Amino acid sequence: MTSNAQDMYLESRVLSADNIELVQILYQGAFDAVERARRHLAEGDIAARSKQISKASAILAELAVSLDHNAGGDLSRTLLELYDYMQRRLIEANLNQSEPVLAEVSKLLATLLEGWMKCQSAAKPAAGSGYTQPDSDTHGQMVAVSY
Repeated sequence: MTSNAQDMYLESRVLSADNIELVQILYQGAFDAVERARRHLAEGDIAARSKQISKASAILAELAVSLDHNAGGDLSRTLLELYDYMQRRLIEANLNQSEPVLAEVSKLLATLLEGWMKCQSAAKPAAGSGYTQPDSDTHGQMVAVSY
């Protein structure tokens, strides 16, 4: 698939996504950027590595400003702290050319993505047709933290 076709697909996906899926798309984008940064680090491509780290950091910044602290309470504050931590680690990884730090951020993003995927699975009706808000307070809070 060409880059233009990929961009069109992503745009279509974003425009048709619910809040949970939008968060998943952002987590996936950040995860992919960190993984590309790791590859560029191994290849010695400083400019490409820095570009991908900047992309991941920008996604984390967008996630942070999108949090609803009134609705999300402690969970949204915890996520904000985690996003801040990952951004600081990305800066450190870029400055020190540290693969282990990139691997740590990648693992954190993978864990968050997995959690939101489970949240989406719980939010889908059994028949699998359409999106409905979750009934339970736990998932309702996750959606409220959302974005």
